Amino acid sequence: MNGTKKNREILSWGKSVFVAFAIVVVVRTFVFAPYIVDGASMEPTLHDQEKIFVNKVNADNLEREDIVIIKGVEENYVKRVIGFPGDIIEIRNDKLLINGVEHKEEYLKENRDEANKQGSTLTGDYGPVTVPEGHYFVLGDNRLRSMDSRNGLGFIKESSIVGISEFVFFPFSDVRAVQ
Repeated sequence: MNGTKKNREILSWGKSVFVAFAIVVVVRTFVFAPYIVDGASMEPTLHDQEKIFVNKVNADNLEREDIVIIKGVEENYVKRVIGFPGDIIEIRNDKLLINGVEHKEEYLKENRDEANKQGSTLTGDYGPVTVPEGHYFVLGDNRLRSMDSRNGLGFIKESSIVGISEFVFFPFSDVRAVQ
């Protein structure tokens, strides 16, 4: 192989690698990104050290109960969206009230059963509070062990939400959609 042909082949490979790298950067920055769950605040829905993919495209189309990644100052948080701007949030007798109406949280069944066995509740009474414009109210599923809008994170700015958790991709034995 002469030098010119070799240079063209190297240049061709270089272009291919550059294009592939650029695609990965664009997808990771604007479409999907992997995150690691750190802690037990979302148990049993998500477990410590599970790896999840987050959809960044639909971050502007949140629905109640979506599990989101929140960009913090020093770390990111995984929480469930409970309250939207203008909502009045209250917790009374272990029941979540949104705008005065009880909101059933089926995903808390396992935690609630465990708390009942121990003769306790998932959380103390809280609120009522009104979610300000441009903010959300979030809670962890493991209410006894979650820092969330009730006790440390406060209301979450809309701009702090990175994306919506779509599925767990690691460990491979537990790949599943996140609900």
